Amino acid sequence: MLRTLRPRKRRILMTVDAMGGVWRYALDLGRELVNGGDSIVFAGLGPQPSRQQAEEAQSFATLIWLNTPLDWMTRDAGDLDGLPRELRAPMRDHGIDLVHLNAPSQAVGLDATCPVIVVSHSCVTTWFHSVKGQALDSAWNWQKERNRRGFDRADAVIAPSRSHAALLETCYGSIAGLHVVGNAARPVPKAENRQPVVFAAARWWDEAKNVVAVDQAASLTQWPIFTAGSVHGPNGERATINRAVPLGALPYDEVRSLMARAGIFVSPSLYEPFGLAALEAAMSGTPLVLSDIPTYRELWDKAAVFFDARDAHDLAACLNHLSSDAEHRRELGQAALRRSRRYTLARQAAAMRDLYEKAALAVAER
Repeated sequence: MLRTLRPRKRRILMTVDAMGGVWRYALDLGRELVNGGDSIVFAGLGPQPSRQQAEEAQSFATLIWLNTPLDWMTRDAGDLDGLPRELRAPMRDHGIDLVHLNAPSQAVGLDATCPVIVVSHSCVTTWFHSVKGQALDSAWNWQKERNRRGFDRADAVIAPSRSHAALLETCYGSIAGLHVVGNAARPVPKAENRQPVVFAAARWWDEAKNVVAVDQAASLTQWPIFTAGSVHGPNGERATINRAVPLGALPYDEVRSLMARAGIFVSPSLYEPFGLAALEAAMSGTPLVLSDIPTYRELWDKAAVFFDARDAHDLAACLNHLSSDAEHRRELGQAALRRSRRYTLARQAAAMRDLYEKAALAVAER
């Protein structure tokens, strides 16, 4: 019985998308799980990955791509109804022991007999609550209903922070089997020489990333602000950067290198279920200047400088004060580096395996 419930090599099907943080989360976690003896089949939704992305995934896992769109990229709930059917073949062909879905909507209608784990990295419902300060408009109501059904279908639900877990229950009501497992990132070497620049990285077309605050602050700061990330969204969204220095979309390793060399890293987000970029900067000992939102307070209190996310003058004042104080920057960077050690891939993978095992036991006992 124990050999059945605790396979030496668990076969995991994990959904991914190529649009941003979920891709990085899945690849880094997946690689760590594979290093521990598991095997991974990535099932992609939405726009196709780049050649570089595909090659990285295929270096340690199987990668397939499905026809189902990402939930936030369609206004028609029926577009998602084919996903259970699309997942059936890879689950059968690869003898999948566990399904790890990176959006609750993906669990709806899935008739898998193995454990189904759902991770809520973000959703339209909590986005509206945090960014707009309101409930969903009528065009998106189906998203809330579908996510609720996905939470109810899952054998375990994971949020990347206590703040996001609380926000989920504020928006959806009580969620059974809700757990918190912090995200992680692979470390990179610290930079030898810091440069007198402020660096920010995000998908700037997303209103939640709040590029307006960074761009307005850039005309008031002593150091230039460089922004990495696309300003063009997949559904026609567009952001404008006039005062900061836009670098556009860059390869992941180049972004990590720029983070490590910057004198200051800033994230002005209005909404972050975790905030992977802040962790990546902290792992390089880069001083953090972060918007004062619940997630960042939870993860980085006493290890970052906080500012009012909707006040560009407050952001500029924080950046100017820090850019003029080398000792404070050194202390803050060290504090961020120490805090980042809470969020290692080894710890994340161990926590995930523990939840996988508990879900498997619960399914076996039904």
